[in-house]
Amino acid sequence: MTKSNEQNNISATRLLLFIIISFGVSNIFRFNIFHLNEYFENYSTWSYLIVEGILDGSGIFIAGITGLFLLKKYRSVDVSFFGSSRSKSLLMALIPTVLLIVIGVQNKYGINVHLFGLIAAIGSFIYCIMEEYGWRGYLQEEFKYLKPVVKFLLIGIIWYTWHLTFLTDTTLGNNLIFLGTLIFGSWGIGQVATLTNSILACACFHLIVNIFMFNHFFNNAFTGYSKLIILFVSILLWIIILVKWKKDIKPGS
Repeated sequence: MTKSNEQNNISATRLLLFIIISFGVSNIFRFNIFHLNEYFENYSTWSYLIVEGILDGSGIFIAGITGLFLLKKYRSVDVSFFGSSRSKSLLMALIPTVLLIVIGVQNKYGINVHLFGLIAAIGSFIYCIMEEYGWRGYLQEEFKYLKPVVKFLLIGIIWYTWHLTFLTDTTLGNNLIFLGTLIFGSWGIGQVATLTNSILACACFHLIVNIFMFNHFFNNAFTGYSKLIILFVSILLWIIILVKWKKDIKPGS
């Protein structure tokens, strides 16, 4: 086996370390083992949502950073926070942020909806970036040389398992839908990662999923077609940016 082929191998040690850290640390907080939820709820209001997101995402973030650090010692890594374009990454992140501020996010804290839109955007982006350092930052780089169908299937399954939704009071059908969503998301966001090498660009698409399905900031936060407006306007403008991004990438770079 050539040195090049050896460098393309997946490290079972790195992968196992990633799984242990991401599952172990995140789920300590997700399942409230130390009863921190009660503590923060007593001493904070909306800021608890940000703290909760950081704690829930801490495991995958630490695991992703650790995995990337070890992987960089073994072979070159393409992914970075801004990827191949700082300006395009920031522009992509600005689009949903502006939409959330303009449309506003309803909340139970008595905060102006437009101000809370900014708070929700910042808090949600922090969480999405933390997750993306794990899934697209480390894991997609670790699986880089696998066939795409195998790579995205594995990422989707690990991503699904990390959430441990099968331990909650939900149906088999809901679990299968969630698994399918994350496998599809692994492919979709994975294409963004491959094109841009940008954690921030990937976090933008992750944010849209959270707005529609998971994020505590956005529960009962919109009226009418607000969510759909955020979805369609963001994705339309992102596609335009990604098309320009692709054109600007020099062949062989």
